[in-house]
Amino acid sequence: MWMEEKLGTRINLNRVDEAIATGADQVAVACPFCRVMVSDGMTARESTTEVLDVAQVLLENIKR
Repeated sequence: MWMEEKLGTRINLNRVDEAIATGADQVAVACPFCRVMVSDGMTARESTTEVLDVAQVLLENIKR
């Protein structure tokens, strides 16, 4: 369904490296495909940064 990269670093790994460099404990994404891509990248980088949907962040803050 999607074309895979054949040359260079995968884009999700570039984005994950940028996210990890911020020092954030959590990263919020807005679409299911992005969540899969970022989660896969975090796993590949062996990061403990949590990947959440923006709806999860909203719900957690409404509960407070």
